[in-house]
Amino acid sequence: MKKVLIALLLIILGFLGFVATRPNTYHVERSTSIAAPDSIVFATVDDLHRWAEWSPWEKLDPQMTRTFAGPGAGSGASYAWAGNAKVGEGRMTITDAQPNQRVVFKLEFIKPFQSVSTATIALAPDGQDTRVTWSMDGNHNFVSKAMCVFVNMDKMQGGDFEAGLASLKRVTEADAQAALAAAAATPAPPTGMKVK
Repeated sequence: MKKVLIALLLIILGFLGFVATRPNTYHVERSTSIAAPDSIVFATVDDLHRWAEWSPWEKLDPQMTRTFAGPGAGSGASYAWAGNAKVGEGRMTITDAQPNQRVVFKLEFIKPFQSVSTATIALAPDGQDTRVTWSMDGNHNFVSKAMCVFVNMDKMQGGDFEAGLASLKRVTEADAQAALAAAAATPAPPTGMKVK
């Protein structure tokens, strides 16, 4: 019995030692190309009220409560949520918004576990389209390091990013088509008129 306990202790110590060697930081990133102007994509991402249209987490709990604070969009705009076990509770605040280039968020998770990370949605020209890159960076504590031994965070979080980008693509491409249709329906000013 003593040998079994010693063996178990060595296994536990070995596991804890292995966890301690895991990276202290993490980075998750996914990209897609969207057939819409960067101005339309930026306006959709920068307005937290519009996240319900495309965020991958909004559909996980139809009863989720949402609270908005600060300006309607841009730096200082904040969005807090509280829902079921799938979405938990937390807050997202825009810390930097560069028109048609990027939006940076501070993510504060409260439940089911506490953590703080930084998310960025960056925009770049991609021919006639807009390249959208969604990334998240943060620090691991010992518990999250241990969890990542068994759960592939990049695959789990990356899957959510992929779903969100696909929805963002659908929403913003529809907005771009609607804008083109509206522009085409607007009559052109008469030619040859003199302006006094």
